[in-house]
This record gives sequence, C-alpha cells and structure tokens, in this order.
Amino acid sequence: MKTKLLTAVMAAFALATASLSLAQSDAPYTEGPVWAITMVKTKAGMGDDYLKMLAKIYKGANEEAKKQGIISDYKILVGDASSPQDFDILLMQQFPNMAAMDSLRDKLDPIDKKIAGSLEAQRQGAVKRMEVREIMGNKLMREVTLK
Repeated sequence: MKTKLLTAVMAAFALATASLSLAQSDAPYTEGPVWAITMVKTKAGMGDDYLKMLAKIYKGANEEAKKQGIISDYKILVGDASSPQDFDILLMQQFPNMAAMDSLRDKLDPIDKKIAGSLEAQRQGAVKRMEVREIMGNKLMREVTLK
C-alpha cells in the first residue's frame, strides 16, 4: 500500500514538474545573445592611435574567433566621454549564449598566439596599449527582445 501511494505521489510530482517546465516564462522579454563589453578611456589626443592598435590585433583576433564560431560578432563604438571619468570607446564581443563562454580561454589563447605572437609579445603589446588608454571596466550583459 505504501509503495503504491509513494509511486502515485512521485508520478504526480513528475507530471507537475514537467508541466511547469513546459510553461512559458512570465518575463516581459526573450533572452538573446550575451555581450562582453569593455569600457575604454583613451588619453587625450590618443584615440586614433588606439584605434590603429585595435585594427592590428583586436580586429584580427575577433575575425578569427568569429570564423571559428567562438563569437557571433564584435563591435567597436566610439563617442565623446560625458565627464573626465567616463569612457569614450566600447569594445563589444557577442556570444550566442552564456554556455559559449565555457572554457573561453582555452578557445581564445591559440588565436591570440597566432595573431599577437608569444606571451612575451602579447605582454609588450599590453604595455604599449596602457600608454594610450585606460580600461574603465568590463560588463557582461544579455541582449533581450521585449515581448
């Protein structure tokens, strides 16, 4: 008797759980791709110099990552800083979803080595970029489409 009752309760629980997972979310949006965003503040008069640096390494690395399906897209947005503490460039990489970011370093390190060279060459490039810009912060944000 206890076994039948336990089986019936478990079956009811399984059906309730399954029906809940089939239900649509009440969220007023549909989740879309994920954007990794870096906020950059270039030093006075150095914006074009920094963009030239990006054209060599950032563009090449992102084009290869896109070709390999690691990222969906990438963008660079340029604008005026609203205050001395504000950024003037956004570097954005689009990933299809959060899962695409699993083991990301393992996927990107070979590309970085191919495009930028050895770890020492990559360090030298990073030091050179520090002369013309400051990273103000990073964000990971999900794109949403309103219902």
